[in-house]
Amino acid sequence: MAIQIRKTGLQIETTLIEGGKAAAVPLKLFSAFAVVNNPWAGRGFVEDLKPEIHAAAPVLGELLTRMIIDAVGSGEAVEGYGKAAVVGLNGEIEHASALIHTLRFGNFYRQAVGAKSYLAFCNTRGPANAPIMIPLMDKNDEGRRSHYLTIQTSIPDAPAADEIVVALGASVGGRPHHRIGDRYQDLKDLGQDVANPAGV
Repeated sequence: MAIQIRKTGLQIETTLIEGGKAAAVPLKLFSAFAVVNNPWAGRGFVEDLKPEIHAAAPVLGELLTRMIIDAVGSGEAVEGYGKAAVVGLNGEIEHASALIHTLRFGNFYRQAVGAKSYLAFCNTRGPANAPIMIPLMDKNDEGRRSHYLTIQTSIPDAPAADEIVVALGASVGGRPHHRIGDRYQDLKDLGQDVANPAGV
């Protein structure tokens, strides 16, 4: 079954004051979503998800990447990035995962923003108006805690039981007044290294 896009949406949030203090640089969060039919819903247990992944993921990756880049203004301006999917109640978590955990989806975004780090992700199941949580991290530095952010939104009529919401998120800037350091200082203090952060 071909992917059918019922609706798309774009959200932009700007934080000017945090903790009662004006932000030196406002934080801008962007999210783009598509509500699509679940191509596996109503078919029982489908062993091979690959045909639908190959058909749908590139379409969604290209569409959502274009929406984010158009809103931000350029790929270079994106600092934090992430992805999410919410499958409706008649689907499996694997169905949500299938559409976003593939290079055929994520590489559009990585290439457009020039990213080196992996795309932070969240895949869940829920009814219409379920929380859509898009975790973000710095596109080039997984240890930069200022850019550990989460976009939370919802869509009143999605996902329907036989739908999937697929989303991308971006930040321009990090948390205002971030002051918890970074993981590199923790590693130094603990006498550990980046390759073995738990020291095991």
